[in-house]
Amino acid sequence: MTNKNKTSDLQPSQFSLLKQRRFLPFFLTQALGALNDNIFKNALVILIGYRGVSVLGLDPKLVVTAAAVIFILPFFLFSATVGQLADKYEKSRSIRYIKIAEIVIMLCATLGLFLDHTPLLLLVLFLMGLQSTVFGPIKYGLLPQHLHEDELVGGNALVESGTFIAILIGTILGGVLVSLHSNVALWLSLTIVSVSIIGYLTSREIPLTPSVVPELKINWNPVSETVKNLRYLKTNQVVFLAILGISWFWFYGAVFLAQIANYTQYTLAGKELVATLVLAFFSIGIGVGSILCERLSNGRVEIGLVPIGAIGLSLFAIDIYYANPSSGMSPLYSWREFLDNPQNWRVLADITLIGIFGGIYTVPLYSLVQQRSEQSHLSRIIASNNILNAFFMVVSGLFSMLLLAQGYSIPQLFLITGLLNVLVAIYVFSKAPEFITRFITWCLINSIYRIKQLNLSSIPKKGACVLVCNHVSFVDALIIGGYCKRNVRFVMDHRIFKLPLIGKFFKLIGAIPIAPAKEDPAIKKLAFDKIAQALEDGEVLCIFPEGRLTADGQLGEFKKGVETIIQRTPVPVVPMALKGLWGSWFSRKNGEALKGLPRKFMSKIELVVGELIPPEKVSSQYLQQQVYALHGY
Repeated sequence: MTNKNKTSDLQPSQFSLLKQRRFLPFFLTQALGALNDNIFKNALVILIGYRGVSVLGLDPKLVVTAAAVIFILPFFLFSATVGQLADKYEKSRSIRYIKIAEIVIMLCATLGLFLDHTPLLLLVLFLMGLQSTVFGPIKYGLLPQHLHEDELVGGNALVESGTFIAILIGTILGGVLVSLHSNVALWLSLTIVSVSIIGYLTSREIPLTPSVVPELKINWNPVSETVKNLRYLKTNQVVFLAILGISWFWFYGAVFLAQIANYTQYTLAGKELVATLVLAFFSIGIGVGSILCERLSNGRVEIGLVPIGAIGLSLFAIDIYYANPSSGMSPLYSWREFLDNPQNWRVLADITLIGIFGGIYTVPLYSLVQQRSEQSHLSRIIASNNILNAFFMVVSGLFSMLLLAQGYSIPQLFLITGLLNVLVAIYVFSKAPEFITRFITWCLINSIYRIKQLNLSSIPKKGACVLVCNHVSFVDALIIGGYCKRNVRFVMDHRIFKLPLIGKFFKLIGAIPIAPAKEDPAIKKLAFDKIAQALEDGEVLCIFPEGRLTADGQLGEFKKGVETIIQRTPVPVVPMALKGLWGSWFSRKNGEALKGLPRKFMSKIELVVGELIPPEKVSSQYLQQQVYALHGY
């Protein structure tokens, strides 16, 4: 692991990473690679489309479609293999080899351009897809080795925004170079070879990134390795669902990106430059959303932002249909004439906001995969992600073709995609309630409270443990669950589960109802059985040993239940203290909580975490003393 040179007390801007060698050379190398890919891809598609090039007697439109498939094909064929290679070998050297290969590939492209040999150019496109396939697992596996955990969101945000801006510039530049009246092959060749050489030079500055599994034996069978990796993915449900969410975004994004040209022509009645304008607004939106994500998450991996992103993706996909549901138009307007119509600004706003919410949606998911995955398997997990992404993109193309063939218009296609996004979000969030917990907590914290967390690293990254905390308000569980880096199951009074909405919510997040033995011994026995099973499964549980909300702001006596839990299933205990919540709308300072309307906003609260206590030292009295000391009563 490299030295990350980061103190826990500082939260510098994510842009400070652009001044550091551990990030900047990699960022430039990645952006230049994306730039070159899109210069060549867009130039080749335009050359085929406008020159009416036929390969093996195929219609030029089919050749353009085939070009898209050719670029994606290596992701299916080689991702499983290159994921292993990324984990086995030192990454900075691997990147340099990849960039040398890019120079050779671009020289082959130069030959194809001067010979006007389309089959050779399609082979080059395949090799570029292969290069991207090899680079992907290294890219996302490298970041956690050079960045602190609280820099992951900022680092991913910069990479995502830089990539989409590079895609935009590459797409425009590819079109501009092809539109030259003379020496197209010369200028296009000089550009792609020059960019590849600059990319190699920046890659030489990427610091050493050690192998994570140097002893790994490579399985060269891509089919069996893919099946193995996908099975491994399912052992970590949160990571699997995060990758499913990422792949869905590629489906969603592919629907929009593939139809921008036709949408511009047949719905917006715009000429070619209008399509570029629409693409520019979408790409800028992705960049803004990615950067904004880091600010909204305060540097932590905040998956509570994912539902916000999902809401925006659906809302503005639906609105773009109502903004202009026309179909069958002819391209009449230049980009200036297009902007003169105020109605079109609504379309551009929708496209931009789709990009912004897309950035807010994807950056936390990528960061979550990096944070929650085993580092020894991360590159292989990213390889599996790439396979699923490619599969979803292919399905996206088939989905679009099917609906358009059935007579649906492009605005209707966008509308249906936005509605499908709602169903996918409901599925993912119902399977991983942690997303909803964090979402509610994020909304709560950013509207009513400002929270400071101290020593969260005491909570073990793996294995079972029990969290114990003072009980001050009705939102204690949300704050703890929202700020702990692992999913937390709560043990709560059974009466809470009878409340209409709150009860359903706590059932959704897997909370365990408990009752005193004198009130309902069956519920109590079942609760302790569920607690023991959860701890045996390696989960994190949180209990409030006082058994009820404080009525005077002071710490109450800890019940003996925690001792019973630890005696039955010996696991470490982490004491915690919530400070600053007494007197809030959710506390009982004035006799009854949740009475009237909240009067105080942006109050400062603290979540203070103590050191891990081994099971043999656990007693209710000792834990009470620890929480008392943490709070400073």
